[in-house]
Amino acid sequence: MATRDKNGSTVDAVSLAIIEQLQEDGRRPYAAIGKAVGLSEAAVRQRVQKLLDQGVMQIVAVTDPLTVGFRRQAMVGIRAEGDLDPVADALTDMDEVEYVVMTAGSFDLIVEIVCEDDDHLLEVINKRIRTLPGVRSTESFVYLKLRKQTYTWGTR
Repeated sequence: MATRDKNGSTVDAVSLAIIEQLQEDGRRPYAAIGKAVGLSEAAVRQRVQKLLDQGVMQIVAVTDPLTVGFRRQAMVGIRAEGDLDPVADALTDMDEVEYVVMTAGSFDLIVEIVCEDDDHLLEVINKRIRTLPGVRSTESFVYLKLRKQTYTWGTR
């Protein structure tokens, strides 16, 4: 099986297997990955670097925002008019915005926001998002409890 990355390059089955190994444990040694996928440590190192350089994956520490001082998370649906790219670009530049998705349906964009508290969330939505040119309206979905957050879908 081979898939295409966001740049149109082919990601082959071995690279997908490497990604799967890193999703299970982002600190797994290259030698152990090599053994699992049938490559040398050096070959795994080269492939991982290529996947990182191409933007196919990132290796990051995923935290529970509550444990590191961020007490409020929300999903915000945004209705906009005109070209969505400038709005999406402005949202992407905001530190509090974790991801930006252009959608079809009730909202033109959906963003996830991580804030220190309710006052911070209000400031981001009211003073920064709603004032962007092209934004017509927002609808906020405040997280009460995060039940599941995984990143293991990349190779299934």
